[in-house]
Order: sequence, then C-alpha cells, then structure tokens
Amino acid sequence: MFTIEHEFDATVVTLVDEGQGHLQEDVTINAFEECVTVEQLDPQTERVHKITLSITQINELAAALDLPEGVYRLARNKG
Repeated sequence: MFTIEHEFDATVVTLVDEGQGHLQEDVTINAFEECVTVEQLDPQTERVHKITLSITQINELAAALDLPEGVYRLARNKG
C-alpha cells in the first residue's frame, strides 16, 4: 500500500510494507524540485535515516529499473 500527498513544496509518497513475515518500516519519499529524499525509521535506534538523491540520480535509477545488468550512461539533452 502507498499514499501520495501534494504539499506546498513537495510531493510525498509513503510506502507501507504489508503482508506476512518480517515487515519493514514505512518508507517516505519527498520529491522536491531540486532533489528527492528517502527516509525510513530505524526501530533499533528510533532514528530516521535520510538519503538525498539529485534529480539526475533519480532519472538514472528510473532508467536502471528497466535495464539488464551492465554499465550505462544516460544521454544528456543539450537544449
């Protein structure tokens, strides 16, 4: 299950791990104009871990999800 919320300066997507077995903590993705952050609570330390990705990194991640194993470089538009 996931939720999508549009806030003033970001789109926030929260991924909720459902089902049986070992479940992970919710993951919150904040999409800003200049970057994307990914946050998840560490239940052992009660601290939230945050990773910040540039828009270029997000574009490369999106492309990587549809490609086979290998090394790639996305072509940049010079416009």
